[in-house]
Amino acid sequence: MKLQSFLAAGLALLVAPAWAQAPKFPESGKTIRIIVPFAAGGGVDNAARLLGEQLRKQLGMTVLVENRAGANGTLGGKAVQTAPADGYTLLFSAATHVLAKQVLSNAPYDPQADFAPVARVGEAPLVLVIAPQKEQQKLGEVLAAAKQQPGKWTAAIPATGAPSHLATLLLAKQGNVTFSYVPYKGTQPAMIDVGGGHVDLLMDSMISVLPLAKSGKVKPIAITSAKRSPLAPEIPTVQESGIPNFSYASWYGVWAPKDTPAERIAFLNTTINAAVSEIGKSGAYAKLGIEPVTESTEQFKRYIASDVAQSAELLKSAGFKPE
Repeated sequence: MKLQSFLAAGLALLVAPAWAQAPKFPESGKTIRIIVPFAAGGGVDNAARLLGEQLRKQLGMTVLVENRAGANGTLGGKAVQTAPADGYTLLFSAATHVLAKQVLSNAPYDPQADFAPVARVGEAPLVLVIAPQKEQQKLGEVLAAAKQQPGKWTAAIPATGAPSHLATLLLAKQGNVTFSYVPYKGTQPAMIDVGGGHVDLLMDSMISVLPLAKSGKVKPIAITSAKRSPLAPEIPTVQESGIPNFSYASWYGVWAPKDTPAERIAFLNTTINAAVSEIGKSGAYAKLGIEPVTESTEQFKRYIASDVAQSAELLKSAGFKPE
């Protein structure tokens, strides 16, 4: 055997076993766990379960959705941050996740530094509702009444730093009014108090408020998207109602532990984008008031950075102090 051939054969023996042992992802028989940092049955949980079921169909493997509610969403976030960085444990959360440092005085992690963004999967408009006892029928009338009595109109805040909180702050800023904010632990108790007339208004996700709005238990005033929703075409947009540049949406995304290999993140991004497209075609996300989103991991990273910067400025201008 020539020297060159001998060396080549030896090199092949050294390299081949290492290549052969490289684990395929995802491996047959493994389970993908999707952690939702909120209670079962809510909007985030419902969206996550649709994604989990579609991924199960696509990958032909077990995909479990687990709820780890508590600590303003950081309990579930911590479970993912400390999980093995192998791509089998993922976080499905809402925009609230990326604002932990801005909202909590002792955040258990840095959402931007301690997680690997995988995919943004959808966004959803919010709806402004007011107590049914109020005589106002339009946003202009609500803002006019709030201007006449600064600080007298009360706004329910289901979760600090959540889209409902930020959208309310943005409405107050662009509408040039002052609200008094009433904190709650979740949408349900906030909605009950608005329906009972104990609090004047609430901005929250369409899927959360629409059933009560359609039943007359709260009064829908405006939607935060740039165009009306097919789920409730009778509700005008905030832009139509007199604030031309107003647009705000809640959004949902998937993250992995920060050291997850790049090739696995890329695979998950492609797979999740395909799943979201299928869910979009089926109309299942539309029923939740969610518009599907498919984008690269880099696009998602840039979106997060922009969202955090804008939200932090909004909280600062409102005089918000981390709790």
